[in-house]
Amino acid sequence: MDVEEMVAIFLHIISHDVKNRIMRRQFARSGETVSRQFNVVLNAILCLHELLLKKPEPVLGDSTDSRWKWFKNCLGALDGTYIKVNVLASDRPRYRTRKNEIATNVLGVVSPDMQFIYVLSGWEGSAADSRVLRDAISRTNGFKVPQGYYYLCDAGYPNGEGFLTPYRGQRYHLNDWTLPPNTP
Repeated sequence: MDVEEMVAIFLHIISHDVKNRIMRRQFARSGETVSRQFNVVLNAILCLHELLLKKPEPVLGDSTDSRWKWFKNCLGALDGTYIKVNVLASDRPRYRTRKNEIATNVLGVVSPDMQFIYVLSGWEGSAADSRVLRDAISRTNGFKVPQGYYYLCDAGYPNGEGFLTPYRGQRYHLNDWTLPPNTP
């Protein structure tokens, strides 16, 4: 099997949540071959993570980017998202989100130019964002925030060292700024 076909199988499986038996029919390969080649591509991507995932660079004090110039030493932003999944019926309560969907909670961290720095997937949809972040930080080779730097995040995360959340009770949405702000 050539590299292009291996990558095509891998991308098709992860983007469309397709089962092995479907892939073996579409690509006219055995289920064992599909599984083995999927793992070869996955391991190659994991080995290349140094090239694929960008190292964070802080926003400088003299930044000219109108969105980021206010955030000196900021390394980027982080947030969680839900990705719908299929799980066993016995596991569905753990994966049920507050919007009643069956999903996994994925933490994504990006640099100011929207390049991924860190991704943690696999948490149940019922898990709170702060719990997923706490797990990412506690892992041996997990998410690290260098001393003196920080990430922007929403109110679902702790406002502690390395993380800057909005002030409680303040509205920061763009449509709120059509009128001049009425608070400092």
